[in-house]
Amino acid sequence: MKDSILKWGIGGLLVSVVYMLGYETTRSNFPQIISLYGVFFAAYLGVFHFTSTQKTLAFFVGIGLLLRFLLLFTIPNFSDDLYRFIWDGRLLTQGINPFDHLPSYYIDNNSEIPGLTKELYQKLNSPNYFTIYPPVNQMIFAMAAWLFPNSIWGSSLVMKSCLFVFELGNIFLIIQLLYYFKLPTKNVLLYALNPLIIIEITGNIHFEGAMIFFLLLAVFLIVQNKWIWSAIAFALSVASKLLPLMFLPLLVLRIGSAHIPYFLWKQNNESQNVSDLKIAERINNPIAFIKNRIALTDWLQLDWKKIIAYFSIIGITLIALFFPLINGVFLNNFGDSLNLYFQKFEFNGSLYYFFRWIGFQVKGYNIIGTLGPILALSALTGIILITLLERKTDWLKLFERMLFAVCCYLFCSATVHPWYVAMPIVFCLFTRFRFPILWSGLIFLTYINYSYGEYVENLWMVGIEYILVFGYLIYELISRKN
Repeated sequence: MKDSILKWGIGGLLVSVVYMLGYETTRSNFPQIISLYGVFFAAYLGVFHFTSTQKTLAFFVGIGLLLRFLLLFTIPNFSDDLYRFIWDGRLLTQGINPFDHLPSYYIDNNSEIPGLTKELYQKLNSPNYFTIYPPVNQMIFAMAAWLFPNSIWGSSLVMKSCLFVFELGNIFLIIQLLYYFKLPTKNVLLYALNPLIIIEITGNIHFEGAMIFFLLLAVFLIVQNKWIWSAIAFALSVASKLLPLMFLPLLVLRIGSAHIPYFLWKQNNESQNVSDLKIAERINNPIAFIKNRIALTDWLQLDWKKIIAYFSIIGITLIALFFPLINGVFLNNFGDSLNLYFQKFEFNGSLYYFFRWIGFQVKGYNIIGTLGPILALSALTGIILITLLERKTDWLKLFERMLFAVCCYLFCSATVHPWYVAMPIVFCLFTRFRFPILWSGLIFLTYINYSYGEYVENLWMVGIEYILVFGYLIYELISRKN
């Protein structure tokens, strides 16, 4: 009886907090945001820690779905990306490719396109940048604009409803994969009840929810040897957001060695552990150590026909998805947006801010134009090394590799918005690492930047965030080694 009252009490508290965050809080009201979010995050950790029965687990998964449903009916109040989504969707419903021109082009030329009003234009956060949203997103934008051509609230409801369905799928797939890998099913609560996931995906309409759904579906299908459908699902994930492209190298070994009984590394089998290698070898002869971990002859044993087939299906599916948007200016305009992302935008960077500070000391100005691409290349190099230094090719280990690959990218990035942490949260459920959970709690400190009237980035908050995240990551790495 007491447990039941406590569960319903916590559930009621979470509903109240989410209602206040979704309906009664503005982005500029940082004290209210961080107070409510702090209560939500503390309750979330408490629920996960004390959940011990399937009945309690089912109850709080249901609460997580209820919280998402509650946010369907409000306009996002922490993000203004919605208005660019609607702008692109209204162009598409008129048969106009959103990649053709900047939003300012239509206003400057007084284009009489239904729905593209000056009022909507003034709400755009990037009117002088080309759109960067891939085809899966664009299809949802177009559907929302077609169903509600003159209603921002209606278009918002359609997009949120789509993300709500994707979130249902994410929770289902997480549970199925936890069962498959014989991991604690209560790990699903780390996603289903996570305040950042609920607020940023369903509440603020960020399509990480779609990307994660198709990526989890790809893994779910391939572990059941349905690799053709898995490749299509992976392509849909990329067509929701380009980030999953970084995981393609990690799939090569697993797809190619799926039917090799013992995938050989050098002259040792999989049972050899890294700890079997002498520490002195790592320190005194790192090149030899790396060579011992990488054997080109092992790569020749892979089933390259299957690898090529899998990647070909991904490529063909992506071409089919992007084809309606491709024209003479698509690659140039889309490339310009990606280039600007790495050379102009700054928000909540970690390593980037450290090296930017060094650049100011040496050069006397912001070196983002060169530093952004260098760090992007460094992240790519790190991901390739993560792939080449793998010793085990089991599918469960894939989640850990993807976790560190995406974190390598985010730690090197100049821009890390709160919703970018959604992917590390998902991957960590299948590992022993929990630093992304801490990160999801701390990253909301960045909303202080919007509380000053004019936007100002508070670097003290960024410093606190990353000192604690990196500190906890190092602790987890050390405790794992011990």
